[in-house]
Formats: sequence, structure tokens, C-alpha cells
Amino acid sequence: MELNDEQFHRYARHLILDEVGEEGQEKLLGARVLVVGAGGLGAPLLMYLAAAGVGTLGIVDYDEVELSNLQRQIIHGTADLGRLKVDSAIDTVAALNPGITVIAHREKLTQDNVAALVAGYDIVADGSDNFDCRYLLNDACYFAGKILVSGALLRFEGQISVFKAHQPGNPCYRCLFPEKPPADLIPRCSQAGILGAVAGVIGTLQATEILKEILGLGDSLAGRLMLYDALSSRFQTVKIAKDPDCPLCGTAPSITEIRQVA
Repeated sequence: MELNDEQFHRYARHLILDEVGEEGQEKLLGARVLVVGAGGLGAPLLMYLAAAGVGTLGIVDYDEVELSNLQRQIIHGTADLGRLKVDSAIDTVAALNPGITVIAHREKLTQDNVAALVAGYDIVADGSDNFDCRYLLNDACYFAGKILVSGALLRFEGQISVFKAHQPGNPCYRCLFPEKPPADLIPRCSQAGILGAVAGVIGTLQATEILKEILGLGDSLAGRLMLYDALSSRFQTVKIAKDPDCPLCGTAPSITEIRQVA
């Protein structure tokens, strides 16, 4: 794939980076990324991936835009209230960069469709807001040999990691959280609240990690969990060890197929 004149101008600030250049931009244009969730995390994530020229973006979401979303979900506007988030997101992305392909998956992520959705992409970004989706994506990416970039938010905090458990020595999400926590232990944003800009921080970090993975740049977050605390203005990174007893990627796995989290 050779860049045309419009692409040379659009991606000029990438092209002058020695670490990216024309070859790197061609990699971005040839990449396929699936973003699950067009909400707080998915909004900045999709916009930065589109702006960077990631050639094919898939969006999985089935919710409609609500007024309370607009405090943090910057891909939607007031005029989009009541629309499917996927459709609103596609319009914003198309206006930002009409030279990429956006595929709408207007459906809920389930154990029945997750494998087929993941199979069509190189990298998967988890921008969901519930543990069922996180475990489904973790398991599906492991079985399919795909990279998973996971983010999560609550109140004034966020976290992000990259999971490449299909590669030797790397942990999966279940190595970090073997079982889904009780529903009353970790409330959702609709119950506990979220400072809107924190979603922008973590979603943008997810986009950065995805671009790094596509381009093969820097140090991957695989095997590490980055924690962000907005109130103290601190980032902390902790190591995640691969669990030999992990039910998915351990030495004697009990999970051999994708299944719904109990």
C-alpha cells in the first residue's frame, strides 16, 4: 500500500517520526481493530485511532445515547440523543477521517458471537463497563491468539493493561482476576459516578498502546497493570505474574471453550 498525496498531508506528523515513517503509517492503514463499547473509553479511543489512520475499525455496541452519557462520551453530541451509539460514533469518525473503514456491530457481546467478532480483527480494545464482557473478551482473544487492550474506570481512577496470554510467559485477565467479583463489591459508573475527563485519560492511553502494538514500538504493557489516580495525579505500574493455576492459560486449564461467566 502506497500513500497518496492526501494521506501524506494528513499523516505528516507521523511520517516525520523516524519510528513511524511511511512504512509505519502503511501498517496503521492496514490494521484492523475491534473496539467493544462506544462509551466513555471507546469515545476517545475511536477518535484517536481514526485520526491516526487505523484502516479498519469495528465498533460493538447496542445502547442508545442518553443525556447522562455526554459528560464523558465525547464522540456523541446533544443532537445524537436517542440514536444508537454505533451510528453516532460512525458519523463522528467519518467526519474526522473519511479515508478509513468503519464496521458497525449493532449487537450485544455474548458467548455466541464473541468468537466470530474477534476473529475478524488484529487487536481488540475492551471499552466495556462490565465484567461479563471483560471475561468473554479475555477468553476469546486467548483462544484466537489476539492482543487484548483492556481499560476500566471508576470515580476518579482508571486502569489499563495489555493481554497477550497466547504468547509464552504472558498472563491473561484471569491471572489477575480469577473470578468475577460480587456485583455489590464493585459498582458500575452509573452507581458510583465517574469524573468525565478520567475516561479521556484511560481511553487515550488505550489508543496509544494499540498504536504501539501495531507499529511494534516501545515497551508493551503486557504483564503490567497501569493504575491512574486523578486526585493524587499519580500513575503506578505493577507487575502481573502469569498464574500457573489459571483456569484459562495455566498448566492444567479447566476452561477449554468460551463460556458465559457465572
